[in-house]
Amino acid sequence: MRTHGTLSKWNEERGFGFITPAEGSGELFVHVSAFPKDGVRPRLNELISFETEAGSDGKSRAVRVMRPGSRRATPRQVRRGKPTKPARGIGAALLGLLAIGAIGAYGYSSFVSKQAASTPMDSPAQASTSTPAQAFACDGRTHCSQMTSCAEATYFLRHCPDTQMDGNGDGEPCEQQWCN
Repeated sequence: MRTHGTLSKWNEERGFGFITPAEGSGELFVHVSAFPKDGVRPRLNELISFETEAGSDGKSRAVRVMRPGSRRATPRQVRRGKPTKPARGIGAALLGLLAIGAIGAYGYSSFVSKQAASTPMDSPAQASTSTPAQAFACDGRTHCSQMTSCAEATYFLRHCPDTQMDGNGDGEPCEQQWCN
């Protein structure tokens, strides 16, 4: 049964005090853990409502203390010791899905472009038709081991000086590695 009273004594260092009930006589023990976990410390002469239970020593003590104007905690809040989070709206869920979709699209396009760059071409003619010349630039590489595709090796052989990629002089570079 819930009753009302006033916090008549309080020891801040030890975290306990005594309540003088509005009805009845004698003071009732109260521990700081009985107060709401709302960040507000107990104050002397504060009007509070509470329930009583027998403590481990058999004496009555105040439990489940409430302050005027506060609502009773739901069972979920009491069990976890903190208020529940408000539900998010559909806009937040939609925004989250859009973010996940954008990340997925970026990852997929990255994967596809890396796969296309590492796939060797079958012939130099195919390389010149499917890959534009602007994709490559002469940067000092001269050997087949420095290339990443047949199209790149063909570009370097035709446009860059001092390349050493056509061992037999037939105009087809890196025959053993890329353009077989």
